[in-house]
Amino acid sequence: MVSRAQLLSTLDNLLNPKIYQDYGPNGLQVEGKDKIQKIVTGVTASEALILAAIENKADALLVHHGLFWRGQDGCIKGWMRKRLALLLEHNINLFAYHLALDGHETLGNNAQLGLELGIPVNIRFGEQKLGFMGSCQLPSSEELVQLIQQKISSKITVVGPVVNALPGQSLQVAWCSGGAQSYFEPAIAQSAQVFITGEISEPQLHYANEMGVCFIACGHHASERFGVQAVGRYVATELGLEHQFIDIFNPA
Repeated sequence: MVSRAQLLSTLDNLLNPKIYQDYGPNGLQVEGKDKIQKIVTGVTASEALILAAIENKADALLVHHGLFWRGQDGCIKGWMRKRLALLLEHNINLFAYHLALDGHETLGNNAQLGLELGIPVNIRFGEQKLGFMGSCQLPSSEELVQLIQQKISSKITVVGPVVNALPGQSLQVAWCSGGAQSYFEPAIAQSAQVFITGEISEPQLHYANEMGVCFIACGHHASERFGVQAVGRYVATELGLEHQFIDIFNPA
């Protein structure tokens, strides 16, 4: 059992959120009990995840998508009231880390996504260096799509051509988890042959076809399940806590 302050310090020191310009507060978003024995991790602080954390007797909930974002009106009503009421009633701490959880060099969403696909990181690119790129040993984008279906998500969108590795070279793959469509053009500038993210918007089909680069969207939620699990396992081991990851299905 550790104090709330000790868990917060461990997470902040590990993820270093101050180096990122983010869209909401990182760290402790809702204060609960002072002593923590069990931490539950998940992607989004939805009502369903909070209820699952309560059922599994969590003292703290660690997520990638917290409750508070830039541009909210600040009113506690509707879905916000319901989620906050559950956390406060059951005295559960809510910790949330957004870009810091995407960008961590070994435990973050992108590092863990590369690990799942067996692609070591050679380059980091794009805004705040959240884009990752490396050499894939698979010879074609078709085989990479099959691997993504097995490891990450069965519901994916693929646009652009089938791409093969150049003779004597490896397939160059770039990726950025979540809603990172805007990293596609910087990835192309880095000579990526394939780009992987969570979501796709209308322009990406045209960019992919016109530039000859394969674009793979495997789902925002699906692409961001791995970092929070890795961080949860790490802090649980470091602090002697019980850890449980709960995956609330989301096809988006």
